[in-house]
Amino acid sequence: MSNFAERKPHAVLTPFPIQSHINALLKVAKLLHLRGFHITFVNTEYNHKRLLKSKGPNAFDGFTDFTFVTIPDGLTPMEGDDGDVTQDIPSLCQSIVNNFHHFFDELLAKLHESATAGLIPPVTCLVSDCYMPFTVESAEQHVLPIVLFFPCSASFFLSTYHIPILFQNGVLPLKDESYLTNGYVDTEVDWIPGLKNFRLKDLPRFVRLTDPNDLMIRFITLVADRSHKASGIVFNTCNELESDVMNSLYSIFPVLYTIGPFASFLNQSPRNQLISMESNLWKEDTKCLEWLESMKPGSVVYVNFGSLAVMTLEQLLEFAWGLANSKKHFLWIIRPDLVVGGSVVLSSEFMNEISDRGLIASWCPQEKVLNHPSIGGFLTHCGWNSTTESICAGVPMLCWPFFADQPTNSRIICNEWEVGIEIDSNVKRDEVEKQVNELMVGEKGKEMRKRVTKMKNKVEEDTRPGGSSYINLDKVIKEVLLKHY
Repeated sequence: MSNFAERKPHAVLTPFPIQSHINALLKVAKLLHLRGFHITFVNTEYNHKRLLKSKGPNAFDGFTDFTFVTIPDGLTPMEGDDGDVTQDIPSLCQSIVNNFHHFFDELLAKLHESATAGLIPPVTCLVSDCYMPFTVESAEQHVLPIVLFFPCSASFFLSTYHIPILFQNGVLPLKDESYLTNGYVDTEVDWIPGLKNFRLKDLPRFVRLTDPNDLMIRFITLVADRSHKASGIVFNTCNELESDVMNSLYSIFPVLYTIGPFASFLNQSPRNQLISMESNLWKEDTKCLEWLESMKPGSVVYVNFGSLAVMTLEQLLEFAWGLANSKKHFLWIIRPDLVVGGSVVLSSEFMNEISDRGLIASWCPQEKVLNHPSIGGFLTHCGWNSTTESICAGVPMLCWPFFADQPTNSRIICNEWEVGIEIDSNVKRDEVEKQVNELMVGEKGKEMRKRVTKMKNKVEEDTRPGGSSYINLDKVIKEVLLKHY
């Protein structure tokens, strides 16, 4: 190994093992690599196998100072389903608490051996998804600085931090299941500084429970506790998007940095082999990009409910016929596991109806699609990656939040930023038809398009040299990751 390589700082990055979190932390890895870091990126064996199936067996070979390694996930085949699907989230969280610390320490020992042999630079810092809380203990044991990355919105982080108070005040847990439908979830939550006009149903979806000892609540509480022990915390957001929320968080956590949105950051970064590297766990269907080339500017609705959302067959059909009846062109991404308990089967009647204006694909390179001139709107589940990518592409949204942070994000998109319209969770085709037309050709859609274009321009300023996110990335590197290097 050369003296130059010996001087390189070496960051080990560990994402929570699902698609959206892997995508987000890989972008952090790219940004650090561009600034001279040697990168070790940690996937589970299950997900790395899916990546190689999706991208090809040699897709991640030959990158300079950037390697992918694997650890087990501790799940049985029944829990993990050794196929091409997202694993059960509660089972993953349970295993992360019980098993991952041991697996991760074994990996750090192997990296130490490789460094001693002169094959790689010694590990100098950890960068971890905050939902992998065991990494904080490993950092303490190995006396390494650790930056926790929060892959969701800062608003979601702030709301999860206050969940214990909801229990203390008797707002939670719900008395019984009837509280989901009797109007109780419309209760205002007006005491969290930085969150404007929030209701109980705008908070993380998993708080709608009757059991205060629910596994996910205990896991989130553990994550919040470990966050206080980090050397620093970073968010994929910027002042333009969440200034009030960040001001509230600064009073709770002393070392926070906004270093996003990543899509805008990387769009303005030097182009190289690594920048184009993708981490999609499903094989991409790139014919959709060719199809978009034949469409008029701003004429296509892009529909994608992300990597986790699932729906009933009835809901799928309501979306399908709402899109068909709108008479608008659309590109719809339908994952193999999108429908609960079965495969997706759309009738020949529907396929004939949309043959001249609709394309259905299994997965796609989302950022390329969103930035295509033909895209005029995005029907989305409101995951934070999708939300920020839509903002960075200047595309207004129709929102159908499903899980976790998505109700929180939808509230911000529609009520604070006013660049989206929410579709009721009990989706009906008439509403889909109406809202698609409003988005694409209505007056509200035109106003949203103007606002989101302004937001796009402002976040680009934040991620350019001299912008707040650009400066913050330099700060977290110098003040935390390289502080003792």
